[in-house]
Amino acid sequence: MVTRFGLGLAAIGRPAYINLHRSRDLPGSRSVAAMRTRAHGLLDHAFETGIRYFDAARSYGRAEEFLAGWLDLRGLRGGAVVCGSKWGYTYVGGWRMDALVQEVKDHSLNQLVSQLAESRRLLGDDLRLYQIHSATLESGVLEDRGVLSRLLELSGEGVAIGLSVSGPRQAEVVERAMAVSVDGRNPFTAVQATWNLLQTAAGPALRAAHDRGWAVLVKEGLANGRLVEAGDAAGPLAQAAARHGVAVDALALAAILSQSWCDVVLSGAVTPQQLDSNLEALGVTFDDGELSELTELAEKPTDYWGRRAELPWS
Repeated sequence: MVTRFGLGLAAIGRPAYINLHRSRDLPGSRSVAAMRTRAHGLLDHAFETGIRYFDAARSYGRAEEFLAGWLDLRGLRGGAVVCGSKWGYTYVGGWRMDALVQEVKDHSLNQLVSQLAESRRLLGDDLRLYQIHSATLESGVLEDRGVLSRLLELSGEGVAIGLSVSGPRQAEVVERAMAVSVDGRNPFTAVQATWNLLQTAAGPALRAAHDRGWAVLVKEGLANGRLVEAGDAAGPLAQAAARHGVAVDALALAAILSQSWCDVVLSGAVTPQQLDSNLEALGVTFDDGELSELTELAEKPTDYWGRRAELPWS
C-alpha cells in the first residue's frame, strides 16, 4: 500500500534530535518557522521522488503539524499519501536545544485517548497507521486491556494499528505483541523496529511478524549516523559502497531493503540531497557472500543500545 521508502519526520519536526552532524546538516536558524520551511521543502522533494508514506509521532515536536500544513498547502488530503503516527511520548523540550528532558513516556489509556485526539485533529482521515511509541515489556502496555481494547476499536475505524520498538529486547516485545489477544483478536498489523548493519538482533522476530502478515517498517537504518561516520565499520562499508558506485548511506539502507521481511525503510534525511543519496539504495543488489560480510559488523545488542544512549541530543 506504500512505497519501499518512507520519510521519517523525527529529525525535522523539532530542533534537537539524536543524530550525528546535526549542525552541519541543519545550519542556521532552527526556529519554528525555519524548521517548518525545511520540513515542507523536504516533503515536497520526497513526494516528487515518489515517496508516499510519511511517519510522525506526537513527541516529534511539531512534525504532525508540519505534515498537516503541507497536506493542506499542496491539496493532498484524502488519500494521496499514507500518514503514520505514534502515541505514548510527549514532547517537553519547549523548542530548546538545551532542554534537559526532551520527551516523557506515558503508555496509559488516558494518554492514548488524549494523543489520538490531537493526531486526528491534525491529520484527520489521512492518519492510516497509529502505533504505540516504543512499546516495552516494562511499561505493561501490552497487558493493558483498556489500551488494547481501544486500539482494537480503532482498527475497526479504518486505522491500522502497530507498535514501534527500541532497545536490546526488541525481539521479545515483538513476540509478546504477536501473542496479544483481546476477545480472541489481536489489534496489531504492523511493527516498526530498529535494524541496521550494526544491530541485526531483531531480524528473526521481524521475519515472524512479516510471515504473520504484519507490515514491517525499519527505522534508524543508519544507526543515528554512526554508519556514515569514520570508525571500525567505515573500511568494509566504504569499499562495498565504492564497488556499487553509491555512498555509504545508500549501501547501508540497501542492506535493509534486501531483507525479505522488510516492507518499508524509513529515511531520516533532513535535506533533499540526503534523501536523494538514500534513495540510491533502490539500485543496489547484493550477492549472499557480500551481504554476509557486511552483517558481521553487528554489535551485541547491549553494546549497541548502550552506545546509542550516550549520543547527545543536538
